[in-house]
Amino acid sequence: MQKLKYGMVGGGQGAFIGAVHRKAAALDGQIELVAGALSSNPSRARASGEEIGLEDGRNYESWEAMLESEMKLPPDKRIDFVTIVTPNHVHYPVAKAFVQAGIHVVCDKPLVHTLEQASDLIRAAEANNVVFAVTYNYTGYPMVRQARDMVRAGMLGFIRKVIVEYNQGWLSTKLEDTQSKQADWRVDPARSGAAGAMGDIGSHAENLVSTITELEVSHLCADLTHFVEGRTLDDDANMLLRFKGGAKGVLIASQIQIGGENDLRIRVLGSKASLTWHQENPNYLIFDGLEGPRQILTRGSSYLSDSAKKATRLPTGHPEAFIEAFANVYLGAAEAIRASKEGHVLGPLEGDYPTIYDGARGVHFIHKTVESSKSDVKWLEASWAKSLRSEGVL
Repeated sequence: MQKLKYGMVGGGQGAFIGAVHRKAAALDGQIELVAGALSSNPSRARASGEEIGLEDGRNYESWEAMLESEMKLPPDKRIDFVTIVTPNHVHYPVAKAFVQAGIHVVCDKPLVHTLEQASDLIRAAEANNVVFAVTYNYTGYPMVRQARDMVRAGMLGFIRKVIVEYNQGWLSTKLEDTQSKQADWRVDPARSGAAGAMGDIGSHAENLVSTITELEVSHLCADLTHFVEGRTLDDDANMLLRFKGGAKGVLIASQIQIGGENDLRIRVLGSKASLTWHQENPNYLIFDGLEGPRQILTRGSSYLSDSAKKATRLPTGHPEAFIEAFANVYLGAAEAIRASKEGHVLGPLEGDYPTIYDGARGVHFIHKTVESSKSDVKWLEASWAKSLRSEGVL
């Protein structure tokens, strides 16, 4: 199998997530990094590329230079896709330019700042037949896919309630005043967008609910707070959810919970059974039925669904987690890109990876939580599909 070639925008020196993406993409030997514009600062971009071994001729000082130079190469030599791991405000212009050039895209979340930008990217991606993945990496965990398949199979019955939490404590103090690059852009509305913790980690919580249950939020009631003095964006979020079909939900996202590391957990409560999964202990899925003992399903076991097995690399008992989950998102996108190169464009529901539609829904959700938090109205209509129809997308 010939490796897919990709370029990266962002993710240079001082960045955390860029290195994670590079390790995940390389994990299975199917994808190779060949080009990059790793910083908005030209000298830092060059230094970052040299540090990770990019060839001088494809170690670019800007993403514009990378796109221009790559498009001059023969199709079999240029990058097959681009990965975007910049602060949020850069996602839209970079993604739009590469999509319009017909180059597939893997973009970090949240997708963009506004629903108008998201709708524009959807139209561009559809018009140019490109694969567009959004790296909600928690969807790549084997036991998340197992939970999704159990819900789809009706093992939980009618879903009554979903409780999802993502708690961190790293922004409990004003870390942005200590020259922390990771904190600085996340608390800046110009770079982060309309929300802080809600956009950074609450979007992961929303996506996890959607991935496992396929429930669509109809209404929400949100309370966003910035507890640390001097901030303008939320560092804590609490909300109630209503889903189409009657299910209810609770979502909590906090970056000021002292002691919290990456405490993402979800409980799905049905009429026949319930499921519990915890990201910090990801190899296990708890299943409680109306009758019989509690079952603890373990990653790598023969009784799991095909998609959970496909996402597994190691036997039971060996830790397999964050980077491997990221790698599974890349594998799903790579499968779709290979199919596209062979003339078959996979539909938005065919590939096992988060798509541009998931990213757009996430942007819509973020903005509705901000709107709800500022409103005196208890329940705010939040139908993503209805909003997209008004945009002329659906």
